[in-house]
Order: sequence, then C-alpha cells, then structure tokens
Amino acid sequence: MSFVEPVTLSARGVELVPLALSHESGLRAAALDGELWRLRITSVPEPEQTRAYIEAALAMREAGNRFAFAVTDAATAAVLGCTSYHDIVAAIRRVEIGWTWYAKSSQRTHVNSVAKLLMMTHAFETLGCHVVGWRTDNFNFASQAAIERLGARKDGVIRGHALRRDGTIRDTVMYSMRSGEWPEAKAQLLYLLDKPRGR
Repeated sequence: MSFVEPVTLSARGVELVPLALSHESGLRAAALDGELWRLRITSVPEPEQTRAYIEAALAMREAGNRFAFAVTDAATAAVLGCTSYHDIVAAIRRVEIGWTWYAKSSQRTHVNSVAKLLMMTHAFETLGCHVVGWRTDNFNFASQAAIERLGARKDGVIRGHALRRDGTIRDTVMYSMRSGEWPEAKAQLLYLLDKPRGR
C-alpha cells in the first residue's frame, strides 16, 4: 500500500482528481491558456509534450515519490491546472506540494487557495504528516508570495540546485510547515477564502 492512495478531494467548486491520460486534452488546453510553457520558471509541458508529462507523472506515482492531481472545475470537469504531492517520504510522514500550475484564466482566483487547503488538510489530517514542504525557483516571486500566504516558513535556499528548461541553473527556495502550525494556518486560509474579494 502506498503512503498516498488515490483520492478525489473537493471543496468550493474545485475538485482534485488523480491525474490520468484522459486529462491530456484538458491539460493541453489549460497550458495553452497563457502559453504557460514559455515561462522559464515553471514545469508546464509544451502542448506536444502533454502526454509524456502525464506518463512521467504516472511513472512517479508507481514509484511512490509523486502523486499528481488534475485540478478541475467541479461543475464542468474542465481542467484548470495540475498539482502534486512529491518527494514523498513515508517513513517520516513528509510530503511536498508542487509541480503546481494553472491556466492563466484561473490564476489570481480562489482556485489555488482551495487546492492548497484540500491538499494540506488531507496531508495533515488524513495522512498524518508531520511536515509539508514546498520548493520554488528563486526568481518565481509570485510562487514565493503564495507559499508565504499559506503560513509556511522559509527554510533556506539551496544554491545551484536544479536545471531550468532553458538550461540555466536555478537556486531553489525551500519552505515547510509542521503539523503543530497547521491549525492556525488553516484558520487563516479559511478566513481569507471567506473574506469578500476586493477587501
């Protein structure tokens, strides 16, 4: 039995379903919305690489170190983006959340906050994780701000850590949240989601 078993998570009109080959056309359309693969700091697949992207995610699921979800509109099943648990270490009950991207039309909406709420709730309250982590490109300032809004703490920067798609070498900013910090972070995230937008 894997530490992360197949599960569908749903709230507030957003549904996270285990990524499957049947999501290929929807995932391609989401990436086309904003031509996201052109961003050097993301992992968004180029349109012709969408199937290979899904196949790689499924292979990592089989190996037990990544579990990818298609982020969908609960009412229409339209694919809005993708997110994953990754670097899963069952022995110490740690997962990271990443490989996250959304169609441009879903950015700066409630979608990412709801997806993170679902994944963090599942990680801490169902899987019993002690730590949830995040990592991002040192130049992905929007991602860093979004992670910090969740209440995660910056652990540090790993210099010269990974290759970007353009061949340059990135520094990686690492964040984490411990289980004892989750109740306060959850309360704040729910407050932000319930607060009327524009205030």
